[in-house]
Amino acid sequence: MSDADARPVEAVLLAGPTCAGKTALALELAARFPVEIVSVDSAQVYRGMDVGTSKPSAAVRARVPHHLVDVCDPAERYSAGRFRRDALQLIGEIRARGRVPLLAGGTMLYFRALMHGIAPLPEADAGLRARIDARARQVGWPGLHAELAAADPDAAARIRPADGQRIQRALEVIELTGERLSVLQRLAAPSPVRLAAFALVPED
Repeated sequence: MSDADARPVEAVLLAGPTCAGKTALALELAARFPVEIVSVDSAQVYRGMDVGTSKPSAAVRARVPHHLVDVCDPAERYSAGRFRRDALQLIGEIRARGRVPLLAGGTMLYFRALMHGIAPLPEADAGLRARIDARARQVGWPGLHAELAAADPDAAARIRPADGQRIQRALEVIELTGERLSVLQRLAAPSPVRLAAFALVPED
């Protein structure tokens, strides 16, 4: 957000890598202020994934409201786009209760989606991807990168000729939409709410 934005802060973001102290700080803030915590963690959203995820205990969650923890089964797909929709809805609901939304976690893709938006890209097409893979086996990914450079020079400039996954996605988007990936990526909308972001860095 611009410094000139006069709107009040509507949510606080607390980001950082594993073991940076995010959970301890978030709980300390919740003990002092009317805070509800929204998890920004791509593993904590899944039920049953309790080992190695630093998921808050039942006792902690009973003491401090937590959101986006155990919200879907491991077989479900939880995307950055879904996180953005859920987080924006929760921010509104928490503020309506007169409380402060504190979004804490380490999944930077989710933070970026919330802050900078999601480009209107199509869902993956398994059949099309299989055809692109078949072409890659014939001409190689550098050959497909050359095709991408002709169709979308801006996207090709950011993708290495050996990066098959990103080349495939860029070509897939062109095939499905008739538009260049680089153009669609510029259509991502920033967050409609004002956010205050803080990053924790673990001590040496």
